[in-house]
Amino acid sequence: MPVDIYATKGVEYLLVIVYLILLVAAARLLSPRLARATRPRARRRRGAWFALADGLRFHQGHSWAAEGEGDVVTVGLDDFAAQLVGTPDAIALPAVGEAVRQGERAWRVRVGDRELAMVSPVDGRVVAVNEEVLATPQRAMDDPYGRGWLLKVASPARRTALRNLLGGELAKAWMRQTVERLRGLPAGGLGEVLPDGGTPVRGFGRALGPEAWELVAREFFLSD
Repeated sequence: MPVDIYATKGVEYLLVIVYLILLVAAARLLSPRLARATRPRARRRRGAWFALADGLRFHQGHSWAAEGEGDVVTVGLDDFAAQLVGTPDAIALPAVGEAVRQGERAWRVRVGDRELAMVSPVDGRVVAVNEEVLATPQRAMDDPYGRGWLLKVASPARRTALRNLLGGELAKAWMRQTVERLRGLPAGGLGEVLPDGGTPVRGFGRALGPEAWELVAREFFLSD
């Protein structure tokens, strides 16, 4: 009995199309799970005041950086900054195309009549800003290591810049030192910011007097 090769080819093409459809559907199903799996995980040790996230490198001015594709680095603020600010009134980010330099002012957070200038953890040129944060500044405080990222920076010298930042055990030791320095604030320390001797309340920066606020901005955020 003769075989209709055209019919056979038609069946093969149909199977290929079905396979491609199933492949696309599987990719769409798995992509959110993969995104969650690769997202930095914030960890708060028992008794720790502020959380760090695995896989990030931290600048001592309380910003962080994470390598992305090519020479692009994602940048944000850490949990210490988020807890200090609490509820921001606005966040001013550099424009796309603007240059940023490691250790120099890159963005500003407004809290009432006060402003907190923060430094970039890397050198490079801004290629994207988080429009969601511009529209809803609270996002950066609620999820500083995830959806609250601030900038994406093209940083050709990113490997050198990242080596200058803190990660792993060094980052943990630095955050412990941050807590001890915070405890030692003058003029009564944290006072009402630490109810019953516990951890600082969210937005504890608003309870600081003007001199203490300036001290925190200068000493902890390296804002001259």
